[in-house]
Amino acid sequence: MTSSSRLAQTLAQTKQTGGEHSPPEIRELIRGYQAGEIDDRLMTAWLQAVCDRGMSFEETTALTEAMAKSGRIIEWPPEFRPIVDKHSTGGVGDAVSLIAVPLAAACGARVAKLAGRALGHTGGTIDKLECIPALRSDLTVEEFIGQVARVGCAIAHATDELAPADKLLYALRNRTGTVRSAPLIAASVVSKKMAGGADAMVLDVTCGCGAFMRSLPEARTLGEMMSHVGRRLGRRVDVLITDMDQPLARSVGDALELDEALAVLENDGWPSESLRELAIEVAAALLAADGATAPETSRVRVREALQQGAGLRRFSEMVAAQGGRLDLFNRTLQPSGTIQAASTGVIGWIDAHACGQFVRANSAAPKGDVHRGGLRFRKAAGDHVERGEIVADIFGAPEASQVRDLTQAVQIGREKRRQRPLILDRF
Repeated sequence: MTSSSRLAQTLAQTKQTGGEHSPPEIRELIRGYQAGEIDDRLMTAWLQAVCDRGMSFEETTALTEAMAKSGRIIEWPPEFRPIVDKHSTGGVGDAVSLIAVPLAAACGARVAKLAGRALGHTGGTIDKLECIPALRSDLTVEEFIGQVARVGCAIAHATDELAPADKLLYALRNRTGTVRSAPLIAASVVSKKMAGGADAMVLDVTCGCGAFMRSLPEARTLGEMMSHVGRRLGRRVDVLITDMDQPLARSVGDALELDEALAVLENDGWPSESLRELAIEVAAALLAADGATAPETSRVRVREALQQGAGLRRFSEMVAAQGGRLDLFNRTLQPSGTIQAASTGVIGWIDAHACGQFVRANSAAPKGDVHRGGLRFRKAAGDHVERGEIVADIFGAPEASQVRDLTQAVQIGREKRRQRPLILDRF
């Protein structure tokens, strides 16, 4: 056993008994895992201990810094600054980035977004964006910098140069079920933003059954941890705690969510009002992240940009800059089945977690296109339905038992249920 392996074993035991790690110990742990001196089994034991016992602000800050410095950190020219970025902690029907990033850029912000793929039952921004034929998400650092300079925004997958240790841990957490940990999520998010050179970040911490943070206290803890760590490391951080008890959009599934995001940018009337409003709030927060623009002024400018089509034009420019052919994205999506109301009444709640799990299990359409499976709701919470009425269209080829299970995820009662606000807290 190597010295790094012994350290990993010791740290897992220390953490499991409630002890704390020093910054040098955390740096060596991350270095050893990145170098292949610590195997997945030992690292998983440490991750599980962190999930069980947590980490202090000091430990989380040290972990964040170690992962950020495990690779290159982008240095932006002074004339480009401030550079802003946004992140959602994950949800169902969450296509906010596809709308908010180009909207903020259309208003003058420089948005350098490093995005990820699906994690657990939640969707990934990169997976949605890659539904566009020929689009490249694997930009080099130089291409990323150049595009933000020319277009004002880019959405790209973090290359191996940027926070490579986080990429390794992210994949391991997804494989081993060690995702739901506030310190691990905070360190992962903030380390990527640091590596991308962001001066300010807007963090959407989702809360509810469709999120990793199920309760409001959990979400606040995560938001406060990310805010503390980011500010400790010299970044401006704005946090929104948002509701994810129900799917944010009408659509769940990569291609379907991209189509709905485009419909929002096109000022079409059918998309989810919650998706539209949250995208506007996030775009306004990105615009105000320079500290010089008042939040209300930012909202007005973002709404004008949306109404005038500036956000759609900027999205098209961003896609073209990344080699994408938006004109070849097939928006004619054919359903393969339906979800019908189990009884007559008012829809009180649609289980976001069940929807996410359903789509994850059935993402392959009959022709094998993994991006085009999913759900699109015709009805929302508060709508009256008759027994047998179509609530949602299904895209893909699920088993009959899975469709029956999803039908139960649409809860129907006699009276309207009071809905939670979209934004539960912000700081």
